[in-house]
Amino acid sequence: MKLIKSIITLGLATSLLISCKDTASKPTKNDSPNESSAENKSPAVAQKPETASFKIEGMTCAIGCAKTIETKLSKMDGIQKATVDFDKKEAVVNFDAAVLTSEKIVKAVESTGDGETYKVSDIKTNGKG
Repeated sequence: MKLIKSIITLGLATSLLISCKDTASKPTKNDSPNESSAENKSPAVAQKPETASFKIEGMTCAIGCAKTIETKLSKMDGIQKATVDFDKKEAVVNFDAAVLTSEKIVKAVESTGDGETYKVSDIKTNGKG
């Protein structure tokens, strides 16, 4: 009986791990000149502050997908704040339009992971300055 419980527990744990694509553990190629490490990023005031919000399709979990995208965006030069909501399948990004465009943000999101999983739609931007 204990063996059956162990097998069921192991099977459940395995299925949970497989169902959530953890792209955070995969090494990503950093070929974008607008990305920098979090340690080198200065909290500069945006010259042309803007906010972009958009939908992200293809996320399967909050930790491996939404958090990975949020972290990648947060490390980009020109981004003041990035928030990815897995439940709403939505991202809100505050950025400096003098440094970065919304098109580059979309490209960064869609290139996360294997480059084919995430698709951005319904992009809305509004300038504050």
